[in-house]
Amino acid sequence: MRAWWLLVLALLAAPHSWAAHAYAQFGDIKYPAGFAHFDYVNPDAPKGGEIRLVPPTRPTNFDKFNPFTLKGTAPAGLGALMFESLLTGNSEEPTTAYGLLAEDVEVAPDRLSATFRLNPKARFNDGTPVLAADVVHSFNTLMSKEAAPQFRTIYAEVKKVTAVSERTVRFDFATPNPELPLVVGGMAVFGRAWGAGKPFDQVTTELPIASGPYKLPSNRLGRDITYVRDPNYWGADLPVRKGLYNFDRVTFKIYLDETSRFEGLKAGEYDFMREFISRNWARQYTGKAFTSGEVVKRAFPNGNPGDYQGWVFNLRNDKFKDVRVRQAIGLAFDFEWLNKQMFYGLYKRVEGWFPNSEFHAEGLPGPDELALMEPLRSKLRPEVFGPAVMSPTTTPPHSLRDNLRQAQKLLAEAGWSYRDGALRNAKGEAFTIEVLNDQPSTVRVMAPMQGALRKLGIEMSFRSVDFSLSQQRMDNFEFEMTTIRLPGSNSPGSELFERFGSNAAKTPGSSNIWGIADPAIDAIVGKVVSAHTRPELVTAMRVLDRLLSHGYYGVPQYYGDAFLIGYRPAPFVLPPTIPPYYDAGDWAVSTWWASDSNK
Repeated sequence: MRAWWLLVLALLAAPHSWAAHAYAQFGDIKYPAGFAHFDYVNPDAPKGGEIRLVPPTRPTNFDKFNPFTLKGTAPAGLGALMFESLLTGNSEEPTTAYGLLAEDVEVAPDRLSATFRLNPKARFNDGTPVLAADVVHSFNTLMSKEAAPQFRTIYAEVKKVTAVSERTVRFDFATPNPELPLVVGGMAVFGRAWGAGKPFDQVTTELPIASGPYKLPSNRLGRDITYVRDPNYWGADLPVRKGLYNFDRVTFKIYLDETSRFEGLKAGEYDFMREFISRNWARQYTGKAFTSGEVVKRAFPNGNPGDYQGWVFNLRNDKFKDVRVRQAIGLAFDFEWLNKQMFYGLYKRVEGWFPNSEFHAEGLPGPDELALMEPLRSKLRPEVFGPAVMSPTTTPPHSLRDNLRQAQKLLAEAGWSYRDGALRNAKGEAFTIEVLNDQPSTVRVMAPMQGALRKLGIEMSFRSVDFSLSQQRMDNFEFEMTTIRLPGSNSPGSELFERFGSNAAKTPGSSNIWGIADPAIDAIVGKVVSAHTRPELVTAMRVLDRLLSHGYYGVPQYYGDAFLIGYRPAPFVLPPTIPPYYDAGDWAVSTWWASDSNK
């Protein structure tokens, strides 16, 4: 093992470019060249059968087969099951990726370019070979104004892409960012003929020309969708695909309300569902189907960082521009009462923006953090150099009453006072908040906070809409407050510019929905993506956590440290090893298999 690490370090320090079967941002490659398969899969798993799921996100009909454009809704599973990339990660190594479409990756010694040699066996589902020209076409298309705007942020540091030969493609970078080979290596590749030359934002009903393990049998739009395993899938015997994607059919079923969806699980209409509502988990997963074992209720542990879930403010609205106002609103949320009375004690409070991870900042900043913060002192609030923000609590000796007194003081300092039956500013305008909501269950969760805000003179109301209208309003930043869930990540990077960067704040359709435009945050995100070691990454992320937390851009809610899953055990077989970092639905679809009775 020691010899292997010495070899890795020598390669990283060598004054020449290097080529390998894999790329690791920090040099930590677990599997050597020629490895057989990932440890957490069964390489001998039989192929066959079907698995039926419901999407983990808010349900809606789909109206396009193009997941890369802004308008419309693509079906669940499309990206993971049909599109492939040059490199692919796994559920064990956060910052390492292995060859998929590319059999080799070569990073220049100055890290200003990465060259990928395509596997000559790689084929699209129409039988045509995957060539360098397709990679160039995919990149240029995603960077065009016809694609969703987030891609122009994600690939902003790529200067150009060149087809060096028929099966060799080179990406040139603007900066020597060690994450960039992973970023471009993870880009979806699709065939040049997809859409037959139509403008990309008009490619909607045409089935993708992609290289993944599954195909679609028809281009019928609607609710449910079934993917069929491609019997001619080119990569079935690759080490990164061995033992994966074993089902002949993968179906996603859409239910437009929670009751019918849960009844569908008990009735055998589908096989797997992740539960997000603690009340349902505590009270509904009972009855004949569960006592007989037809349906299993199981919490699957994982090592994933906690999600950031919270109510977020739209800073483009004047009433939320003052940080004291945002902090005051957060003081009206009583998590402890909610967790006891409504959540059956299942959840933990979100602390910071990266809970349950090594990126979470605690206490005073250390010397390594201060080294990044000092050059930005003039751009930072003095409080940032103090203790990390802790979410308000009502655990004795604290109380909601004390928190509301503190909130009232902050609001007064910000120019809001109670008169004529409402909290008003100097112009006499009453403080009201409209919450954009597309989940009926959220209203009951916010009701206690609504009551607490009313004591401060703030009137909160809800605009309940369906998912498609909610998405449209979010894309155009037409909301005051809403609820979001940001999945935790072990390998944060350039996507943070899309989420928190100033340029993204003014780009419709971006993930910077709150409108954060702070040069200090931009600078620290730059440190995150340029980190050359894991400790450098951790330090920069902790500083980012401090800046975001002290900005009070949202009201942190709660998270769970296990996947709450209801599934039908027969006729499925689960792999004996559960990897440390995984998404529950993707793990089931990619690593489970069916016994003979389901073939």
